[in-house]
Amino acid sequence: MEVQKVEEVTEPVSPVGQYFNSSVLSISILGVLESEVPIDDSPTLPLLKDLFLPINPRFSSIMVADKNGGQQWKRVEVQLKDHVNVPIFPAGMSPQFYDECLHDYLSKIAAKPLPQSQPLWDIHIVKYPTSNAAGTIIFKIHHALGDGFSLMGALLSCLKRADDPSHPLTFPSVQLRTEDGDGSIFKTVPKFFSSIFNTATDFCHSFLKSSIVEDDLTPIRSHGGGLSTGPISISTTTFPLHQIKEIKTNLGATINDVVTGIIFLGTRLYMLGVSQESGNLDSTAVVVLNTRMFRSYTSVEDMVKPNAKSPWGNHFTFLHVSMPKLSDAEFQNPLEFIKTAQEVIKSKRNSFGVYLTASLLDFVKKFRGAEVAAKYVYKTINNSSIAITNMIGPVEKMSLANHPIKGLYFMVPGAPLSVVVTIVSYMGNLRIGIGTEDGFIDSGKLKSCIETAFDMILKATSGSPPSSAKISK
Repeated sequence: MEVQKVEEVTEPVSPVGQYFNSSVLSISILGVLESEVPIDDSPTLPLLKDLFLPINPRFSSIMVADKNGGQQWKRVEVQLKDHVNVPIFPAGMSPQFYDECLHDYLSKIAAKPLPQSQPLWDIHIVKYPTSNAAGTIIFKIHHALGDGFSLMGALLSCLKRADDPSHPLTFPSVQLRTEDGDGSIFKTVPKFFSSIFNTATDFCHSFLKSSIVEDDLTPIRSHGGGLSTGPISISTTTFPLHQIKEIKTNLGATINDVVTGIIFLGTRLYMLGVSQESGNLDSTAVVVLNTRMFRSYTSVEDMVKPNAKSPWGNHFTFLHVSMPKLSDAEFQNPLEFIKTAQEVIKSKRNSFGVYLTASLLDFVKKFRGAEVAAKYVYKTINNSSIAITNMIGPVEKMSLANHPIKGLYFMVPGAPLSVVVTIVSYMGNLRIGIGTEDGFIDSGKLKSCIETAFDMILKATSGSPPSSAKISK
């Protein structure tokens, strides 16, 4: 049962797949599902064999070097039992005790590299009740296999609607941006020149950030390799989506603008609490953008078709966004902070700099090799201070093998940063995951500061005077 026999077939590894599984980078995705009921793990092997492995050949493949120095996906026999882990903790303890056990276990598996001798994924089944769930299912999948969009699609292939499995899961609609106005020359020409200026500025800034210009050392940026070398601490917080939408409507912004602004303000509050001088130091966020033109998730079958509109793989780019500096004005009106973040992101969107950067990376790979290109990607991330990435989750409650899923979040370990923030929507809430370099950043305090920032912005939006931010040293 546990052996999946296949014919040996090879296909090239994508450039991004090679960058993310190289001598300088090894980045994975941890997907955490919180079960509403105690976990019965008896269906695990049949589900992996019949549902998970057929999704994509890469789940049954390893990376091997070809004679030209490139990388190929090579199909192998999958020993499923080698991929399934069921940790044993002391029995009969409190949910709070198992909270700590789960925290330590997540930190351990986040830091442990996936073996290169077998397909690059694992599943972990924690059968102990925590404060949030009756049991926890953790998928660890190497980023070389695909991006969050691909892997979310794969995960959803194994999940059903809890209320009615015969109906498909649905997702919040993703509206593609449309341009205002009548397209007259009086609007088109200025926008054209603005786009050229923004493109040149962004490309130059990105090139410098990926080569010689580093962020200042601050309470969120250490001397070390961040989450790529040291232990990681993972915490989460939840914001009601309807309150985020209330802020969005009030400011005429997008949900991403609002959440990014909250994270920026909360991070600056944390920095100020550790060092009064750090509120005005230069810090940059690497915001991950999906480059697909899509409105919602497509089926895995459609993703793997030739010339698919929303193909499987890694299709994203990095956007460098300078974090607004914190002054006394933002304590009085935190909406000014979020508006500043919105304006910066809007100008970045009116630019083709990210595509020029992608072309530069392709040029480096072609003439100097994938390892040199991977070092360029490493510096792009390492020279910044924080990474922010998001995914869209289902509107309805999901179920995995008759286990209703009450919560969902993810993390991206392996990045050479001290802070990674992830966002996923699910059942009317936004779950914020905060991954921090353990021993350098106080994860509980950072989470509290982000919650304080949300409270400040929400109160300012509703017209109530914002409570003063409590910053303790």
